[in-house]
Amino acid sequence: MTLTRRAFTQSAAAAAAVTALPSARAATSDTKTLRFIAQSDLRVLDPIWTTAYITRNHGYCVFDNLFAIDAEFAPQPQMVGEHQVSADKLTYNFKLRDGLGFHDGSPVRGADCVASIKRWTARDALGQTLATVLDEIKPDGDKGFTIKLKEPFPLLIDGLAKVSSLALFVMPERLANTDPFQQVTEMIGSGPFKFVKEEFEPGHQVVYVKNKDYVPRKEPPSWASGGKVAKVDRVEWLYIPDAMTKVAALNNGEADWWENPPPDVWPVLAGNPDVVVTPSDPIGNTGCLRFNHLVPPTNNVKFRQAVQAVANQADFMTAYVGDPKNWKVCPSVFTCGAPMASDAGSAALAGKRDFDKAKKLLAEAGYKGEKVILMDAVDQPLIHTEALVVNDELTKLGLNVELQSMDWGTLVTRRASKEPLDKGGWNIFPTGWVGTDTLDPSVNVMLRANGESAWFGWPTDDKLEALRTQWLKAGTLDERKKLAAAMQERAFETVPYIPTGIYTQMTAYRKNLKGVMQTPAYLMWNVEKV
Repeated sequence: MTLTRRAFTQSAAAAAAVTALPSARAATSDTKTLRFIAQSDLRVLDPIWTTAYITRNHGYCVFDNLFAIDAEFAPQPQMVGEHQVSADKLTYNFKLRDGLGFHDGSPVRGADCVASIKRWTARDALGQTLATVLDEIKPDGDKGFTIKLKEPFPLLIDGLAKVSSLALFVMPERLANTDPFQQVTEMIGSGPFKFVKEEFEPGHQVVYVKNKDYVPRKEPPSWASGGKVAKVDRVEWLYIPDAMTKVAALNNGEADWWENPPPDVWPVLAGNPDVVVTPSDPIGNTGCLRFNHLVPPTNNVKFRQAVQAVANQADFMTAYVGDPKNWKVCPSVFTCGAPMASDAGSAALAGKRDFDKAKKLLAEAGYKGEKVILMDAVDQPLIHTEALVVNDELTKLGLNVELQSMDWGTLVTRRASKEPLDKGGWNIFPTGWVGTDTLDPSVNVMLRANGESAWFGWPTDDKLEALRTQWLKAGTLDERKKLAAAMQERAFETVPYIPTGIYTQMTAYRKNLKGVMQTPAYLMWNVEKV
């Protein structure tokens, strides 16, 4: 990993030299166009079909939400104007606020909300649980809808307000009626920006224009809640695979904002007095390794435990972040510092690499040198680094690892495959999450163990599912903490995934950009160029 980091640093240094050259075009003079270097190529447009953050961020441009979480973790009305809850907590009545319309000119109706909620409950982890207690959901006139429950579900509003994957984006009924496991490709929302289909160039750019008919809420913006005021007329998302080119584009003013520069280039960017380098999310991000539970040899729990025995978080974080002030070991399946985090069962991960234990577990698993396919998204610095570290560790363990390189857009689509290895299947892929997506059992999709309805990897574990259900219905914080600890112990036994540490992700933008918010998602509204 040292060579990789050095090579990356040398690339960044070369980029710094490029910035001394005159800019090819005076992009900074255009105050009405925001040029944003996105984390990856946008391959999937449907924000309900995938948890990929590039698609989530796209969703926030085009669509709007019924409720939204603010910076205090409290759900606030967004498209909803008012709502009432019955005394027995079984009936919820919602009325939409005035002025809501889709980009095709049609009004937003209760029927659109109902169809969107139904599609979301089929894909989202919390939504799937809500569906089990849902008695009825129906439109109530043109601007309202009603949800009736079989039993109280305290997290209903929190679910409708999720800030990250999967956020509940409202689509027209005709689009929301699409099979939840098929992608919606027509991008008609009611959000502050419109998707420009004619200028969409996969592998190059995505373009949005201001929705002049959008009526923002009056409250100030706070995370995804409040007034979504588009302060630029046009947003261009640029896909630039080469890190050196991205550094040069930002330093030269040919781009205004780089979503997620890797740690190696933070000092280079910070050295430019016209660039701000700052944490993108106050909670932090976490890395992880995900296993395919349907395909050998990762479908064997002993095999997964063996990988866990040699996975050392310090190795991953040192290789990716470097400076210890920007990362920490977090041997918990819940975001460290959050109420549900604990050290329950963490001895399985918190110690040093144990190759003797791992080899014993591999023998118990009956491993005979079968191929292990490890997917590597080379255009995602965190994921690429994680892949190189785990490849090194598993190779030292004597596994027959095949590191398959691809871009993130390809990995996002391929990870949906349940086929065997010889038909395009996979065993392991690294990824990362914002801290809000691993706060607790209600949002951590990697802890869902409901078989083929679970998140990519599809673990099956009735005990883990039962504990999660108990957690969702628990009445006190102490009860929830005990159940979360039990879930964590179980997760370190069955290994649905391996956390690789928690770190601070930086974002970088030109100093003439105002209104950039620190949030789990990258939001284009409230941002202006002065």
